[in-house]
Amino acid sequence: MVDVPGYLRRLGIVDPGPPGLDGLFRLTAAHVERVAYEALDIQLARPTSIEPADSVERIVGRGRGGYCYHLNGAFSLLLGALGYRARRHRGGVQTSAHPGPPGPIGNHMALTVSGLPSADNPDGDWLVDVGLGDGPHLPLPLRAGEYAQGPFRYRIRASDVIPGGWRFDHDARGSFVGMDFPPGPAAIDEFAERHHHLSTSPESSFVRTCCVMRRDGGGLDVLVGRVLRRLDTDNRARTVDTQGEWFEVLADVFGLPLTDLDAAARDALWTRVGLAHERYLSESSSQ
Repeated sequence: MVDVPGYLRRLGIVDPGPPGLDGLFRLTAAHVERVAYEALDIQLARPTSIEPADSVERIVGRGRGGYCYHLNGAFSLLLGALGYRARRHRGGVQTSAHPGPPGPIGNHMALTVSGLPSADNPDGDWLVDVGLGDGPHLPLPLRAGEYAQGPFRYRIRASDVIPGGWRFDHDARGSFVGMDFPPGPAAIDEFAERHHHLSTSPESSFVRTCCVMRRDGGGLDVLVGRVLRRLDTDNRARTVDTQGEWFEVLADVFGLPLTDLDAAARDALWTRVGLAHERYLSESSSQ
């Protein structure tokens, strides 16, 4: 069961209306604006469930965000409860450090909705991915083309590595290169092994770096360690100097009051972020 009224309150939506493009666009925009992309539990070495029902409780009951498995998993349940035809896919994201196309390795859960044709998208299939951090603010038609949303430009095309699959090419300023996914659906257990790796491996970016993102129609707010940046037409950045201010930024900018963390957990999180920030400064000065 999905707490639909509670989920909609979390998104700031009173009545999404019947299933349709207007409702889908409203729901998607509200999700990326109000439910932050974050992996703070990984920084605290706390394992998380990626069962969609647990992710709904994480978002609705605890007021938290998550990364792709949580965000798209929970959103798929909400969409289904509202009458949309949502489907989860086993995706593969490539970063600048590893730009080669790995195929659908499961380091990303993609999400699509079908059955909603429009004049520009007669097939009615949409990429509705709220788990890409600095990805789209609104659904993208699953049709080859380039699409501008705020300061970012994205491209949808046929995948070069997955027969019948799709490729999402990110903006040049994005946090990753792109993502491939097949047309078929994926079960939650197909992501379990990769979730464990991303949560625990010293090689995982989620383990190495504390990063929080929030997308809106004008751009992106991103907090990496202690550096807060606003990416829109400019690229403004500042360093957050104190623990109190850092948690205020999480609450005020990213909608993460973190009421589920006690004082000891907050101290541990700030200490870890500070050590990583000092390491970053040391490595930067030596280059």
